[in-house]
Amino acid sequence: MARRYTSKLTWDDVTPEHLYLNRRQIMAGMGGVLGAGLLGAGAAQAQGDPRLALIPNEWDEITGYNNFYEFGTGKDDPARNAHMMTTEPWSIEIDGLVDNPGTYSLEDILSEVEIEERIYRLRCVERWSMVVPWNGFELADLLNRVGVQEGARYVAFETLARPEEMPGLRVPVIDWPYREGLRLDEAMHPLTIMATGIYGRDIPNQNGAPIRLVVPWKYGYKSIKSIVRISLVEEQPVTAWNTYAPNEYGFYSNVNPERDHPRWSQAEERRIGGGLFSRNFPTLMFNGYEEEVASLYEGMDLIEFH
Repeated sequence: MARRYTSKLTWDDVTPEHLYLNRRQIMAGMGGVLGAGLLGAGAAQAQGDPRLALIPNEWDEITGYNNFYEFGTGKDDPARNAHMMTTEPWSIEIDGLVDNPGTYSLEDILSEVEIEERIYRLRCVERWSMVVPWNGFELADLLNRVGVQEGARYVAFETLARPEEMPGLRVPVIDWPYREGLRLDEAMHPLTIMATGIYGRDIPNQNGAPIRLVVPWKYGYKSIKSIVRISLVEEQPVTAWNTYAPNEYGFYSNVNPERDHPRWSQAEERRIGGGLFSRNFPTLMFNGYEEEVASLYEGMDLIEFH
């Protein structure tokens, strides 16, 4: 069993459901928005990190602003088109260097794992960010169940590709299906989860239903959605964006304020849902998880191996 992770973020750092579902309550509290009421006790204890001072946002701001190119390249395309994707029944093929390869139904997978809540920062390579309460389980628990064989060094992932339900697949934005990968120690880290829920509900289609990867210290595109295949392999796997734009970011794609995108600085980010108080915040190394994950990259050039 993997070492369990205890998040330093709390529900004070995310949008309470009754607030994001009722904008009138948000407006009623505007007079005291800079006080403890809407910012939350967690923000006051954030050890100088201004990114943890959140202004509540609505459910639609969280689930309606997405990158999921299988449904279109616009930020509202996934929410508009993802209803076409069939998510029941769902299965994941697990193959490669494992003791128990096979096609596992989602129900079978979930019957053997512990579902827990994880409140994580989410940082997009495009410089916007959110704080999201996921429900899911540690990927290490699934990998331990199928038995990782000696020689496996990487974990490769693949997204569903169903053109009749995913209109974005008709446009060659990338070489479909969408692929991603992690080094084995990254995949086994207790921060790395497979998410099946968000805000205490089943994860919406546009957010990667019914099961997706969440790796909070990496840019969002590493957290592949709607997974249908997991492979344990010896060689570094091909990944979608590193193939499409190798001059932008490499295999690791860790959040790093000192490693700029070729077209913009990564030193700051914009919190989605800030409304009148929206402004840029400083980007945190490893998205704020430096204490937990920096040891994974000890001795590596974090600019070269980005």
